[in-house]
Amino acid sequence: MAKTVTVRVPVRIDLAGGWTDVPAYCSNQVGEVINIAINRYITAEMHIDDDRKITVQYSSDVPIGSGLGTSGAMNVALLAAISGDGRTPEDIAELAFQFEALLGNTGGRQDQWASALGGIQHLRFEGDTVTSTQLNPSPEFMSWIEKNLLLFDSGITHVSGDLHQEVWKKYRKGDQGIKDGLERIRHMTQEMLEAIQSESSASFAHSLYRASWSVNLLGKEFNEPFEKYLKPLQFDESIMAWKVMGAGAGGVVGIVLNDGYDRKTVTELAKEQGWTEIKWAIEHQGIVREVNLHE
Repeated sequence: MAKTVTVRVPVRIDLAGGWTDVPAYCSNQVGEVINIAINRYITAEMHIDDDRKITVQYSSDVPIGSGLGTSGAMNVALLAAISGDGRTPEDIAELAFQFEALLGNTGGRQDQWASALGGIQHLRFEGDTVTSTQLNPSPEFMSWIEKNLLLFDSGITHVSGDLHQEVWKKYRKGDQGIKDGLERIRHMTQEMLEAIQSESSASFAHSLYRASWSVNLLGKEFNEPFEKYLKPLQFDESIMAWKVMGAGAGGVVGIVLNDGYDRKTVTELAKEQGWTEIKWAIEHQGIVREVNLHE
């Protein structure tokens, strides 16, 4: 009997702490990240025919190189499709990370855990141990985040592995500026955690702004494609904050509007730059697996 296994997993946006989930950092320090799984997906489908031959294919709601953790999500979807029912989402996430590590990926673990678990996650990384805490603010606060945080795809593809390699090369050489930047990035996670737990929109935006600013300590190039366009809007208080999702230097940027501000100015600016708005909502589910048998 033929069988089709379909697995759907979400991609994510990262609010604070990205970079500190990488083993080069959290093998000696505690890394922390807060991210949100969103309703954009990677789908993997495995078909086993009557002769027990296997076909696997992917599809994606978002382009690769968007900074939304697509490669990590792809591997979570694949391994969830081929691994059967006996593994937990955390097991699948770790397998996906190890698979990427074998291929030479120097990135961290946040993408895999976001896709596997869904929702708003506070993740702690200590060596090879990941501790996940699901954050559950009120529906009203989650609605505020979804309404006020706009996502735009710049169309500029970044290769996160290349970006990571240069930073970690400097880190291993003891570059104090990189060390200070990473420590500040990690600290921003605690600020964002407090903002979400207290459900303060002003603190949420301020934390996102400070998280974005902290990335400049690793290199100005990560924010440069967006800074010249968005800084003026921040100065005239049209927007509260902005942050590049993922490693930066392209991909998707998140922009927090001030309450009551007409979003038209921001969307028109984005259109002028060739950016595409991504409509989104929080995805509370991680791995969704469906098995169908065929005669």
